[in-house]
Amino acid sequence: MSDLSSREIVDLTTHYTYGTWRFQKGWRPVHVVDAEGCHFFDSSGKKYLDFSAQLMCVSLGHKNAAVIGAIEEQARKLPYVAPGYATEVRAELSRSLLEVLPRGLEKFFFATSGTEANEAALKIARMVTGKTKIISRYCSYHGSTAGSISATGDMRRWAVEPSGKVPGVIFAPEVNCFRCPLKHEYPGCRIACAEYVGHMIENEADVAAVIIEPVVGTNGVLVPPREYLPRLRQICDANGVLLIADEVMSGWGRTGRWFAVDHWDVRPDILVTAKGITSAYIPLGLCATTRKVATFFDDHFFSHGHTYEAHPLTLAPALAAIREYQRLNLIERARRMGEYLGSQLSELRSRHPSVGDVRGLGLFWAVELVRNRRTKQPFNTKQDKVSGKPLLVDAIGAEMLRRGVAVQGWLSHFVIAPPLIISQEEIDEGISALDESLRLADRDVEP
Repeated sequence: MSDLSSREIVDLTTHYTYGTWRFQKGWRPVHVVDAEGCHFFDSSGKKYLDFSAQLMCVSLGHKNAAVIGAIEEQARKLPYVAPGYATEVRAELSRSLLEVLPRGLEKFFFATSGTEANEAALKIARMVTGKTKIISRYCSYHGSTAGSISATGDMRRWAVEPSGKVPGVIFAPEVNCFRCPLKHEYPGCRIACAEYVGHMIENEADVAAVIIEPVVGTNGVLVPPREYLPRLRQICDANGVLLIADEVMSGWGRTGRWFAVDHWDVRPDILVTAKGITSAYIPLGLCATTRKVATFFDDHFFSHGHTYEAHPLTLAPALAAIREYQRLNLIERARRMGEYLGSQLSELRSRHPSVGDVRGLGLFWAVELVRNRRTKQPFNTKQDKVSGKPLLVDAIGAEMLRRGVAVQGWLSHFVIAPPLIISQEEIDEGISALDESLRLADRDVEP
């Protein structure tokens, strides 16, 4: 055991390591010493409800015994072997993935993060099609490495432009029926945001793929209208363009189905996922392709790989996690508990004038704050975030933390995505803290 005090641990952390996506000055993180179920504990023994499953990833809750046991067993059996070798766990996980992934996804590349899995997807799309351009959307996040950050539509991309951006990515309007970028209203819009993608493809020869988050994550849990994804699939098929579904955050029961695309019975050519695949106990990303995509590489060089691809220690907890999702019936449970969570969040909107919108699926929800409901003016913008201006969601998040509930805020909304094992009583605990803390926003609402 370390002889360091909690203060020393925080000091060493902030002095020698980077806090991500933030200004470093003033960063004083909570010293976490333990976690179990839907809660974690700081060095003083204070207990916090994990209302966003850390970074929307600890889907099985903390300290799931089966997943931990799988890590221990694999570490004793075979902790590492190069990806050029076959292993039992690689074969077993591949077979289990066929049971839960959307039908038709049959060939897998195992990475160590969603970012890396998206890198693989973009490279595969370009190699298979022989084309170069990728259409992404604004209000998207696909990762932080060169290719994936270039395909990211929000302000996290700005810091690498222009020289650090991989060329060939162009951006389409996001799907946001609360604040439509095209100034339309659903359903009269006839899914103009999807049709715009078709217009882009027709006028941008050389498009290899369209990459989307089926339900947008960090940027606001944006749930598309029912016609959107089927229409986008049609547009891609008509133009010989691959469809990549980034389900890093929305997969593994988060939306009440195994994967978000299952809500619309849409089958992507490539699906990328991570986070919940191991409940984040071990870093693992997955890039899954159809057999049609995979067949291209029978006679063409597969120009991708890295040392930790198909790392046995990352695959064993994924196999255990799938079995736990099934054993505990968590996909159905996420749907059922999500209905309750959604109803409670909607109640908050009726009581708080600062809540402009509540939206979500399963146990994946956003609460968007507005200064003015009529104009939908947000309290903060992307520019506020990168310039270091204090954000209201950070103040509310700090107040919730003081009340023993941890939640992820971004710009002017909160992402509510607790572990799928959360109870109704724990949901009530989180809602109560949010209810009290939203008073900080209500006082600044414009009449």
